[in-house]
Amino acid sequence: MQRRTLLSAGVAFGGLACIGSPALAQGASKSVTLWSGFPVGGGLGDQVARPLIDQLRGKYPQPFIYDAKPGAGGRIAAEFVKRAPPDGNTLFGCPSSLMTLHPHVFKKLPYDTLNDFTSIAGLCSYTAVFTAGPGLPAEIRTVADYLKWAKANPSLANYGVPASGSSLHLAGAMLGKQAGVEMQSVPYKGGAPLLTDLRGGQIPVSFNVVSEVLPHIRAGTLRALAVSAPTRWKALPDTPTLTELGYKDIAFVDWLGWYGPAGMDKAKVNALNAAVNEALAGPAMAEVIDKNGLEIMRVSPEGLAKAVRENHAFWGQVVKVTGFKPED
Repeated sequence: MQRRTLLSAGVAFGGLACIGSPALAQGASKSVTLWSGFPVGGGLGDQVARPLIDQLRGKYPQPFIYDAKPGAGGRIAAEFVKRAPPDGNTLFGCPSSLMTLHPHVFKKLPYDTLNDFTSIAGLCSYTAVFTAGPGLPAEIRTVADYLKWAKANPSLANYGVPASGSSLHLAGAMLGKQAGVEMQSVPYKGGAPLLTDLRGGQIPVSFNVVSEVLPHIRAGTLRALAVSAPTRWKALPDTPTLTELGYKDIAFVDWLGWYGPAGMDKAKVNALNAAVNEALAGPAMAEVIDKNGLEIMRVSPEGLAKAVRENHAFWGQVVKVTGFKPED
């Protein structure tokens, strides 16, 4: 399987348009609405998008509005933005899985993620953390320890995931397959109830987004066994990667990105990208990124589109190897 490329601050910028371009001047009186596919008020998308929009206000010629069309794991908002006019005033902010993984785990989508959207800007990338809670014996400190315990206790070898068919679910499926251990996934309705059960000892281990578990790892109430990123993660420098432990096909990061309908004016795309990248480079966003254990992307529209294509292919192969059956 092709190893997934880690997005980082090293990705080159594309040609950045001047924010004062004619394409922007024509619609400067209108607001830009960034739509989320998840309820407003919580989640990693909110934690990054809200302060980023605050940084854009007054620096971009159009005002920004943040709103949500929650439901169907973000698919309702995605379809809404797909059908919007490609004038750059209707955008979609989402985790990368909606663009790269959903096409492989849902039988029918009302859009084509490779052709129905314009890639605008990547905000930040984040790793998955294979995390142990008090439900796992305290002496188990490594992935090797866990796998040995799981083989000896097959009825207890359950791992929690925030949703069936998520990247976190498939990471556990790949680990179990490569290690020859039967690991049963336990899907939850989101990261919050999963974290509650992990901390309470109702489930021994889980795959989590780094921002959700980082405070508890730092406090010592949870322990990180490994990360999914291809190289060690800045926020967890002492935690090994699954790749370095020998599980070379489990190398991925997810990210938050902004997209618009297909056919957007290139000058406006570049101007939006330049404004987002400038905001990400400032101290206010650096604080948000560090607090949540994330990594700034600052990628060009072309770089983001390339990442979507590459990771679309990666997850297609993972779904095939794990035998996950697409859902309706």
